[in-house]
Amino acid sequence: MDLNLLPYQIGIDMIPKIGSINAKRLIAYCGGVEAVFKESKNALTKVPGIGSVIAHEIVNQNVLDRAKIEVDFIVKHNIQAFFYLDNDYPQRLKQCEDGPIVLFVSAKTSIDFNQQKVISVVGTRSITDYGKAICEDIISSLAKRGHNPIIVSGLAYGVDICAHRAALKNDLPTVAVLGHGLNTIYPSIHRNTAKEIYEKGALVTDFPSGTTFDRNNFIKRNRIIAGLSDATLVVESAEQGGSLITADIAVSYNREVFAIPGQVGSKYSRGCNLLIKTNKAALIDSADDIEFQLDWGEGSTEKNNPQLSLFTELSADEQAVFNVVRERGQEVIDVICFKTKFPVAKVSALLLNLEFAGLVKSRPGKVYSLTRSL
Repeated sequence: MDLNLLPYQIGIDMIPKIGSINAKRLIAYCGGVEAVFKESKNALTKVPGIGSVIAHEIVNQNVLDRAKIEVDFIVKHNIQAFFYLDNDYPQRLKQCEDGPIVLFVSAKTSIDFNQQKVISVVGTRSITDYGKAICEDIISSLAKRGHNPIIVSGLAYGVDICAHRAALKNDLPTVAVLGHGLNTIYPSIHRNTAKEIYEKGALVTDFPSGTTFDRNNFIKRNRIIAGLSDATLVVESAEQGGSLITADIAVSYNREVFAIPGQVGSKYSRGCNLLIKTNKAALIDSADDIEFQLDWGEGSTEKNNPQLSLFTELSADEQAVFNVVRERGQEVIDVICFKTKFPVAKVSALLLNLEFAGLVKSRPGKVYSLTRSL
């Protein structure tokens, strides 16, 4: 976190009408976030996607003063701010075109957003006893099998809070994605759970402090819920709602979507049944199904034997690619190319060889994860 650049990183996202995609485009064309604020209106209009209206907003909006106030808030409350070009910005989220420019994270201890197993759990705010029981059972079973995944949700009523509490109960890390700034908690009735999440996981948002509550903010935060994980599990949902929006976003990110089936005609199973019926989601009714769909294998075996030895002979190039993946347990192919200095075609062929050898596994979003260690 560079405190000198942070006002510009936060400020660009405060400019009206700009959005994450255009902001990233501007930063790339101008050569840096600070340079965006120094460009003329005429130069800005030449950037693809940036017309005269947005260019006018950029040169006439005095957002840096507000951004500096936000920096003071971040420092005072020991909040981390991850810029999308930083190495410690969540890698899964970095693959999303509309991922936030800056992600604000409040946590007692650091959490590894890039760990191998991360799953989002979403659904209706009007959770039924059936939904609560199966949500708790799946999360508990994943913990008992030794998978230790991060459970991501939105701290809302219903399925969200059920997932967070089940994770906390089973000593799993959990991340709450908020639709507002970190100066408050909504709904306030979940404040105590939020404190537990702060202790054992993280509270995250891309909204600065003081952001007013707005329904669209909660819809916007759904892209972070989908983007932080490899898979989104919809527990219960009506035919319309935020959880289906999250599922659609996950599909657009080429991530896995799972849904728990329910009784035909049940109001809060219609959305899940529709996802399954239209092939947008795989049918899930137990932790077994998640293990199978995500190729997690035997959790307890993986936990007890993290360093399996293989007498596999690799070429120098294969070893170089494998070493990059092994550094973090998983890596995006673009980063592998950058670190090895190999072209994409060559890296793709080497990764395929490593897959055949059972050493790496292809994941959604051009990610390759470690399956075994040499």
